Amino acid sequence: MSEDLTFYTNPMSRGRIVRWALEEIAEPYQTEVLEYETTMKSPEYLAINPMGKVPAIKHGDKVVTECAAICAYLADTFPAANLAPKLDQRAAYYRWLFFASGPLEQAIVNKALGFEVPPGRERMAGYGTFSDTMDALEYALQASDYVAGDHFTIADVYIGAQVGWGLQFGTIDKRAAFEAYWGRVSDRDGYRRANELDDALLPAGA
Repeated sequence: MSEDLTFYTNPMSRGRIVRWALEEIAEPYQTEVLEYETTMKSPEYLAINPMGKVPAIKHGDKVVTECAAICAYLADTFPAANLAPKLDQRAAYYRWLFFASGPLEQAIVNKALGFEVPPGRERMAGYGTFSDTMDALEYALQASDYVAGDHFTIADVYIGAQVGWGLQFGTIDKRAAFEAYWGRVSDRDGYRRANELDDALLPAGA
């Protein structure tokens, strides 16, 4: 792909997930670091993402926002990286990628905010309860080495980042399956490169 690829981020954001994805893709890209409440809310950036949030990417004249969507787009657009299964083998890949971007994300954020689904109202929440979601995640991560089978995919970047963050900051349960999975997916050069690049952008003392 000859089109320019630009990555909009902040090192203290979900942009770290997309940075990891970009380093796994291993294609040239430019980084634009935005600051909360200033450049992230500027008219120029709101034209890219009206939510005024990062991450986002611009590939030529195409814009993609939302971490899971960006990950999927990168895997499909740069197939040489071999980060998406063949089309007829994507059932588990799609299932758990979108589980993580929906129920898992909602459950983790709601718990961190102190919100609990009222008893008897579980059917209204896409994730049911936090414990339901943790059990489903454990089921996914026990079935095989990676969420889509025996091969690392971009879904493991997205889910792995959430598991790693959750274990570090206590937003998910510390279960043996989660710790073993995180050990596998984080032992990659792409993850190490991404961390080094983002850590170098952190403000002093962060």
